[in-house]
Amino acid sequence: MKRIQVWNYLSEYDEMRDTILSAVDDVFSSGQLILGARVATLEADLASYIGVSESGVGVNSGTDALFIALKSLGIGPGDEVITVANTAIPTVAAIVSTGATPKFVDVDAATYLMDCNQLPAAITPQTSCILPVHLFGQCADMAKISEIAKQHKLSVLEDCAQSTGATFNGKKSGQFGDIGAFSFYPTKLLGAYGDGGMILTNSAELQDKCRRLRMYGMDGSYYAEEHGYNSRLDEVQAAILSIKLKTLDVSILRRRQLAARYFERLKDTELILPVEASSNQHAYYLYVVRHPERDRLINSMADQNIHLNVSYPYPISLMRGYAYLGYQEGDLPVTEKLAKEILSLPMYPGLAEEEQDRVCDALQGLLN
Repeated sequence: MKRIQVWNYLSEYDEMRDTILSAVDDVFSSGQLILGARVATLEADLASYIGVSESGVGVNSGTDALFIALKSLGIGPGDEVITVANTAIPTVAAIVSTGATPKFVDVDAATYLMDCNQLPAAITPQTSCILPVHLFGQCADMAKISEIAKQHKLSVLEDCAQSTGATFNGKKSGQFGDIGAFSFYPTKLLGAYGDGGMILTNSAELQDKCRRLRMYGMDGSYYAEEHGYNSRLDEVQAAILSIKLKTLDVSILRRRQLAARYFERLKDTELILPVEASSNQHAYYLYVVRHPERDRLINSMADQNIHLNVSYPYPISLMRGYAYLGYQEGDLPVTEKLAKEILSLPMYPGLAEEEQDRVCDALQGLLN
């Protein structure tokens, strides 16, 4: 029986192969491999798609996008950055790499997004930035976050790694904060065939700062205006991403159709299904469900050659690598409960409906 994976790009590649290979050949034949015309085109096109005024800044990865964005905001030693612990490690790694200290708030039990009601109590004189994570393809409440940030004169960095094309109150993620960080990791909504990231902002000053920081602090010459880094999106990935950007809305529509089919098939089971906030259009980067016997389900589905996944099985607050922050079990009760119960079902535009039906049939057999 054919294995069903939680994510698979091969059907997409089969469909787009000739176009992608032609674009790659154009790059190799151009004589320009790093920070050329294709990167510049993608930077402008993604900025236009998201709805920010300044052209983007292409970097090496989503992690670097977060790190360089934080540095452009002046975040460093002595600063606290408020975020969540139910995210990928790069969110927190980027904060720590600046020398700043992550400070966690719990998440909403329905949407799994930052609980904005906990923000005021988490703010201290050392707090410099709020870093909401738009998790699984859905935006955090940027109206409340922006209001609180304005009251306390804090910067806002949106982690849009999982939300490219998702909307809040009709506007796309990445245009609400001072700056937004995007990931092009292959599994993402807009995924490369390698790695890459992008920084987007409405501030010309922040854009210029990020452009310097991504290339050794230089400003168009072999002279460093400030200490910088080496983080550049390459031309090959930019060319591929430009092709895929043209079909991103169609891909998100397909994901939403698949999500609707999951809901209809699984709404009467014991699974807790995703909740789409009324202000959001969920892009369904992942289709995350909950069940108290999560591990049994994963193992039993694997026996039927169906691969499920957990994003993420451990709260960052309880990882040994971040034990020095001082968090203990019970500090983030919702986050900790979710980590024991969530699992992701197969979700990608190339998932065939017969494959999805096989997933649903197997789950119904295990749950009913």
